Amino acid sequence: MLFFSGAAMSRWLGFGGDVVTEPGIRLISLERPGIGASDPAPGRTLDGWAADVEAFLRAGGLGEVPVVGFSQGAPFALACAAAGVVRAAAVVAGQDELTDPAFSGRLDPHLEGMLKAIGADPEGFAASFAENADAEGMWQLIVSMSSDLDRAVYTDPAFEGHYRRALAEGFSQGAAGYTRDLVLAMSPWPFDVAGITVPVDLWYGAHDTSTVHSPDHGATLARRIPTARRHLLPEAGGSVLWTHAREILTALT
Repeated sequence: MLFFSGAAMSRWLGFGGDVVTEPGIRLISLERPGIGASDPAPGRTLDGWAADVEAFLRAGGLGEVPVVGFSQGAPFALACAAAGVVRAAAVVAGQDELTDPAFSGRLDPHLEGMLKAIGADPEGFAASFAENADAEGMWQLIVSMSSDLDRAVYTDPAFEGHYRRALAEGFSQGAAGYTRDLVLAMSPWPFDVAGITVPVDLWYGAHDTSTVHSPDHGATLARRIPTARRHLLPEAGGSVLWTHAREILTALT
């Protein structure tokens, strides 16, 4: 099973470590170009990522496998699903296609400004944004946008160090890898989710207060993807990947 992590996160922080061995899952976390130890690839695209993943699977003789995309990893997972590279996908607390007209007037004003700036000059936005983006700033942003429920998970002493290490490694080559991800995720996606034919599970927690995930916890996305099954957990938040790993893995396998 492949895992595409969240914004600026290296492969260090996985999930489900206490449950993957029972069903015999080997979880492989792929770092996107410019993040962690992955070589930069200027000008890369979401479709190009799907082609890279297909080449990786072919080189390893792995065939078609399922994929989990968390947060900003969601559009990268859906790109693979749309290309038919994977046999199933789980989007967990995933970032939505925020340029969808259905969300007009429903987004945070600061986020609306970012989308307009990216639409007007994606390369200029990325260069400017990268000047002040770093691991500490990302950590503070995540904590500040989180609900009390999620903040308790992220700042738990047994968890915080791992999350912070993943961010530190994610920015180890600078911020260009992250800002490219940001531009790709917040621009119109180059594939139509309505054409996805593999099963897609959408997992959201009702306590997810992040402004950059899905404005309606995946409701619109579920209507757009013909194969989607939406799971909205009333007791969970944006940290659902770690609080409900067993359910996510069971549904996907």
